[in-house]
Amino acid sequence: MKLKLPNPGLDDRIPSHKDLERMEKEEAGDRPKWDNKAQYLLTCVGFCVGLGNVWRFPYLCQSHGGGAFMIPFLILLVLEGIPLLHLEFAIGQRLRKGSTGVWRSINPYLTGVGIASLLVSFLVGVYYNTIMAWIMWYLFNSFQDPLPWSQCPLNANRTGLVEECSRSSTVDYFWYRETLNTSTAIDESGGLQWWMVLALVAAWSLLYVCCIRGIETSGKAVYITSTLPYLVLTIFLIRGLTLKGSFEGIKFLFTPDVNELMNPSTWLDAGAQVFYSFSLAFGGLISFSSYNSVHNNCEQDAVLISIINGCTSVYSATVIYSIIGFRATQKFDDCMGDNILKLMNAFNVPENSITDSNYNEVLTHFNQSNSDIIQGLQLQTCDMQTFLSQGVEGTGLAFIVFTEAIIKMPVSPLWAVLFFVMLFCLGLSTMFGNVEGVVVPLQDLRLLPRTWPKEVFCGLTCLISFALGLIFALRSGNYWLALFDNFAGSIPLLIIGFCEMFSVVYIYGIDR
Repeated sequence: MKLKLPNPGLDDRIPSHKDLERMEKEEAGDRPKWDNKAQYLLTCVGFCVGLGNVWRFPYLCQSHGGGAFMIPFLILLVLEGIPLLHLEFAIGQRLRKGSTGVWRSINPYLTGVGIASLLVSFLVGVYYNTIMAWIMWYLFNSFQDPLPWSQCPLNANRTGLVEECSRSSTVDYFWYRETLNTSTAIDESGGLQWWMVLALVAAWSLLYVCCIRGIETSGKAVYITSTLPYLVLTIFLIRGLTLKGSFEGIKFLFTPDVNELMNPSTWLDAGAQVFYSFSLAFGGLISFSSYNSVHNNCEQDAVLISIINGCTSVYSATVIYSIIGFRATQKFDDCMGDNILKLMNAFNVPENSITDSNYNEVLTHFNQSNSDIIQGLQLQTCDMQTFLSQGVEGTGLAFIVFTEAIIKMPVSPLWAVLFFVMLFCLGLSTMFGNVEGVVVPLQDLRLLPRTWPKEVFCGLTCLISFALGLIFALRSGNYWLALFDNFAGSIPLLIIGFCEMFSVVYIYGIDR
């Protein structure tokens, strides 16, 4: 016997298929709809495929046994991702409402699930667009030759380099000092950084222009924001494969460590990555599917978008690790070159007599005869696997590791512009879904007058988000962003996802 909780009045709240067809004709002029199926699919792909596919998935692969991580990821993509994605598409299309309206129709007591989705979309949007502002800042600075993060600035007396930069690295200094100007702790706010405030204004203004009339405007933008990243990734892959050491990086990424499959954290991370990479429980997908025809095949859409999402994750990981392989090779060559130079100077051996191929033999010979001199040289340990395994995720990958690799490429400003344009497009198309996940439920809740146009709802959302986002433009902003990232969009999404599944199966009725 199937468990089904009592839900009086459900049939009165859920329209029949005949009612839906009538509503669709009546709302034809008032409610927006997609221009074509491609526009809808591109919008959903743009929302699902975001920055996490580029800078989190490759790190998880590398830290959980390379190619072995693909196995739990693909299994859970089928068992977890497709069913939940299909659920959100189906419920939005069937009830033709945003996240709050959908759950209130199923049962008035479930309105809180929709409000929770609204709040998570709002909070995640506030900090996500700050990352967009950082990307814009780097993009503005990419139109220079040499790139500003390729060299240390001069000190105040112009007699040498800034000491802090000399002690760390040029990319670290540009990120932590010239971009964030970060303080030493979260309680040292340090005041607003004017360049970050301007970048935030630019990011929110551009987003407002794209979302001003909902899918009528953002639906046009996705033709660029959802397709351009694939073009740029392909350009980077072609360029990456021509660089020395790229195949070392790709081989390192896909070499499977089967023992990792016995590790529970591998499966947990794979499940979490599938959940977040599909942008489930934000409410944006429910809103997008509510603009579809009632006869649209949403099951087919869910399978297609899942396949695209999974393939994009693997494809972007390949591109990222081709560049990381090049960076690791450069570091290995620099390390070996430095050690060889020290040995040649210490023992007065002829130039080119010590090479990478005979380095270990020469070092062993000198170590046996002059071990005290070798110890005094303080030679570095040069291990290719160590350089490759220095895994970084999130902002560290985008703003430190990748920028460091870019400055070693010929015509580096061109690659910097391409990289940050790609990240910007990925982030912008994800923000379309976040804004939609706030604006449509707000309209469904009727807290504000229904006569207000969508432009006002969208403007208020962007304005309030910008005001709250100023906390990330403080010197302590990086710490606040890490807090939001760890707590606003993690456990709450899992709880909302569970509530959605439970509500549809046991309150709405799985047979429906």
